[in-house]
Amino acid sequence: MSQVYILRRKAELPKVVSVALPASKSISNRLLILNALCEKPCQIENLSDSDDTKVMVEALKGDLKHIDIGAAGTAMRFLTAYLTLQPGVHEITGSERMRKRPIGTLVNALRAQGAQIEYMGEEGFPPLRITGATLKGGDVVFPGDISSQYITAFMLIAPVVPGGFTIKLTGTINSRPYIDMTMAILRKYGVDAHWCAEDTLVVPEGKLVSIPVNVEGDWTAVSYWYALAALCPETEFRLNPLDVDSTQGDSRTASFLEAFGLNGDLNNRVATLARKSAMTEYFKYDFRNQPDMAQTYVVLCCLLGIKFRFNGLESLKIKETDRISALVAELKKIGYVIQTNDKDEIWYEGERCEATYEPIKTYKDHRMAMAFAPAAMVLGHDLLIDEPSVVSKSYPNFWNDIAPLIDVIPQE
Repeated sequence: MSQVYILRRKAELPKVVSVALPASKSISNRLLILNALCEKPCQIENLSDSDDTKVMVEALKGDLKHIDIGAAGTAMRFLTAYLTLQPGVHEITGSERMRKRPIGTLVNALRAQGAQIEYMGEEGFPPLRITGATLKGGDVVFPGDISSQYITAFMLIAPVVPGGFTIKLTGTINSRPYIDMTMAILRKYGVDAHWCAEDTLVVPEGKLVSIPVNVEGDWTAVSYWYALAALCPETEFRLNPLDVDSTQGDSRTASFLEAFGLNGDLNNRVATLARKSAMTEYFKYDFRNQPDMAQTYVVLCCLLGIKFRFNGLESLKIKETDRISALVAELKKIGYVIQTNDKDEIWYEGERCEATYEPIKTYKDHRMAMAFAPAAMVLGHDLLIDEPSVVSKSYPNFWNDIAPLIDVIPQE
């Protein structure tokens, strides 16, 4: 039987809550691959302690013959590209859900450059058997609306492939900020990664020269604190460490402050949040470049009675779970009815239903648990979260961090 947490708003709330944000796993995992390709790896300070990063660390320090990355999508994509260059035969697999997440686009692109990759099960999906080979550099074409992790996987190995890669993206480009993040990190390693046109990027062959790096705080995690701040006008929140000039795409959501009546200040890597003003009545946003934050704001807008329309959500269908269907089902349990085209759009027109308060199912998706947790502040009823340990995938200390506001009680 899976564990259930009971979440209950504390009777008295503190005036100030200070939070040590988790380190960015997106940055950490990129650094780990580049470090592994360096002759002299750099020292990485404040490495993420998320499950996804721990999996990457364990895989890279092992013998690389048999790797199980569990539910870590980033690790699956990055390591698939990395292993094509490593001598020997390697097998990489993952959780049941991971074995249903497509990887054919990446495999086909790698094969076109000389990679030797076989499917061990269903065509187009993990697990994979990879035999190390010498790849050829040159031109690579990807549809722009695929996961940026495929593109980043190519970018990370490009410096050690003869000639590097010129990557052309066709159609609409999703998650451009994640590509820009990878470019910025490559430049720290001395590689002149750059856009040579609006739809084409170049990562040349070059020597990776490492320098010590301190991983910044995770901007995706900030979204849960935006939600709590919007729901707790009596409390001030101080978040650390946070970089105002971050390359993380999710940092763009600093622009959301006004919509939710929040005042924010960032000084010396400490962000201060407080609810000070009226909120918007309607919120519209394209999450194409920040898909991981969509769940938080879908739930938050419902809780605040803010009607919304969100699009650019194509990738939510193939994340740790089908996040669109999951949001529809779980919001009904706390009395909210949202609409969707079940493809790339979700909207809310204020429709309510009778709440059942059944446990919120997380579907082994860390972001489902954390997006719904703030609801305990305003429901006037215990909130039950099923499989709460899933937060360790990206934010292992989440339940401890929200404890000043919410009693977190394991169900007997």
